[in-house]
Amino acid sequence: MDFLEYSDISKEEKGGMIPGRLKLTNQTIIFKSNKTGKVDQIQASEIESIKWQRLAATQGLRIFLQNGTLFRFGGFNENDNDKLGKFFQSNYEKELKTKEMCLKGWNWGTAKFQGSALSFDVDKTTAFEIPLTNVSHCTSAKSEVTVEFHQNDDTPVSLMEMRFHIPTDPMSSVDPVQAFVDNVLSKASIIQATGDAIVTFKELQCLTPRGRYDIKVFPTFIQLHGKTFDYKIPVTTILRLFLLPHKDSRQMFFVLSLDPPIKQGQTRYQFLILLFSKEEETTIDLSLSEEDIKEKYEDKLQKEMSGPTFEVISRVMKAIVQRKITVPGSFKGHSGTQAITCSYRAGNGLLYPLERGLIYVHKPPVHIRFDEIAYVNFARSGGSTRSFDFEIEIKSGLVHTFSSIEKEEYGRLFDFVNSKKLRIKNCNLGLTTKEKPTYKEDLVDSDEEDEPDAYLQRVKAEGREREVGGGSTDEESSDESFAPEESGSEVAEEYDSNPPTSSDSDEDYEGSDKSSGDSEAEAAPKKVKEKKPKEVKKSKSAKTVKEPGMRKKRQKKEKDENKPKRPPSAYFLFLGDMREKIKKDNPGISITEITKKAGEMWKEVTDKTKWEEKAVELKKRYEVAMAEYKESGGGKAAKEEKSKEQKTPKKDKDKKSSQSVKSPTKSPGAFKSKEYISSSADSSDSEDKPLKKKKESDSDDDKMEIDEGASDNESGSD
Repeated sequence: MDFLEYSDISKEEKGGMIPGRLKLTNQTIIFKSNKTGKVDQIQASEIESIKWQRLAATQGLRIFLQNGTLFRFGGFNENDNDKLGKFFQSNYEKELKTKEMCLKGWNWGTAKFQGSALSFDVDKTTAFEIPLTNVSHCTSAKSEVTVEFHQNDDTPVSLMEMRFHIPTDPMSSVDPVQAFVDNVLSKASIIQATGDAIVTFKELQCLTPRGRYDIKVFPTFIQLHGKTFDYKIPVTTILRLFLLPHKDSRQMFFVLSLDPPIKQGQTRYQFLILLFSKEEETTIDLSLSEEDIKEKYEDKLQKEMSGPTFEVISRVMKAIVQRKITVPGSFKGHSGTQAITCSYRAGNGLLYPLERGLIYVHKPPVHIRFDEIAYVNFARSGGSTRSFDFEIEIKSGLVHTFSSIEKEEYGRLFDFVNSKKLRIKNCNLGLTTKEKPTYKEDLVDSDEEDEPDAYLQRVKAEGREREVGGGSTDEESSDESFAPEESGSEVAEEYDSNPPTSSDSDEDYEGSDKSSGDSEAEAAPKKVKEKKPKEVKKSKSAKTVKEPGMRKKRQKKEKDENKPKRPPSAYFLFLGDMREKIKKDNPGISITEITKKAGEMWKEVTDKTKWEEKAVELKKRYEVAMAEYKESGGGKAAKEEKSKEQKTPKKDKDKKSSQSVKSPTKSPGAFKSKEYISSSADSSDSEDKPLKKKKESDSDDDKMEIDEGASDNESGSD
């Protein structure tokens, strides 16, 4: 049994139980917090004793080190006792003893100090135990000692203070009250400035909390002294150090992650963010002896240090805090920098993809580790195609949305997330296509709406032609229904100033001038013919002209199976050769991505002779086969028959249309007024019979439109 691992174990810290994972190897005990990601390591050689005891509502381990440090882990089951006992005995040569707890409930007993723990015993059995590192202050008054504890913001209920009554003996030379206080203060986590600071940095610009502060570095804590507020940060509360270059390449961020955070009233600051100019330099002298530098800091510091301010302070912090400095990894954005400009909540800032997480600076700063991410999502930014949103949902259910990211950053950010093996959630963005692609494909398509890629569009068009069996030839691409030269053509009536008409129309309009007045005269009969019951009434100045979108949709041509297929281009020959290789190198890649990848590879190919020669050869074969196909009369008979079917009904329609637009009078250029139409309704003039018949069959709305059209013509003639 080389190791044991437990995924649901809690560590006691400041009166609260912090969930995490515990791993026991043959040399080390490792605990990683789920909340902060902080890792605590206990070497087997440093362990003095290991005990099995009751902790909260579960069983726990009490690990006491030789230097007096106490660790307690809870969340074990009863049956874990035997397994852990065998493991410690075989690997650490330590016996797992059971620690009995006193349950009498007495409030008097004996106080014992052992290392950094205060044990209150009743009848030589421990009633409770206090880690002195949780103590924030200790005071005495006569025979009473008050012990105050650090407040834990993560716990709903916290123990704030505890009072001990200590009997005194007037005959004794030693004051037991003062001795008790001294023992507590010697191990308590109380920030006391003993001696001068190691180094002081003057007037540093601080973004969080905002202002300019003098930073004094002590061996056990860091003091921030400002005009209004002072902060003291214990070294043990600093989790991580970050050194991040600004996107302008002229400034640097130095970030300290804190747990617990520093407080200002009800405000909590989880991060301390300092901003430096790269050109700013400084020289400092450390108030440390050469022996302290060698023994305590292992030559990581020098007596005199000089250089850029951000570099000097980062080296000092690294030695004092004894933690590595995290810098951006291999990620490069569109602008060549390691940061992405975006918005978070109400502020703008920079997002830095790191090797093990992401950090956003600066308001409010956010650090997200990869191991706490449930999934990430790429979404549109308010319907815009110029930017997108990057959503991160952590395992606790909280969602962080970084918005207004430039679309050029999408490909690089997607590749980075994919390389870190994070789960990417696909989302439906309301596409209307039959096959909705993944979001990555959709985002590329939405970008093309503003900046189309002509090369990619041509490749897609060639692919569609190839899929349908070669597409249509140049001879078949003409649209037979579009014939402006024919008589009565709808397109000719709409766009030609002098449209050719049939013989009947020439007789009716003999000698008349084909002016705008004639087109208005055509408008009224046309409205009579095209009956639309729910049409919105148009203004008097509007002309009844057929819109281009109202043209009849042509029927789909039938495929001829004997017709030779169009030969593939050089690129598609290259795609056929590279398809399997791309699939092998990129498992799970989609069809669209294969085409895109092949297009990128095709651009990089310098010698395309192999595929171009093959394409020329296939094209020659196609031309020969097409010539034979035409000589054999393939497809010609069907084409002529279809052409006749389309032209015959069109002529009848044109004749009918030309008859309905006959001029009501024989005099050229004259118009029929409203009075003439109403007075001649009872007349027997043969020319007015078609109009009268139509008026009787129309609805009242159509009659009103005819009257208005006639009135317009009257005013036009005037």
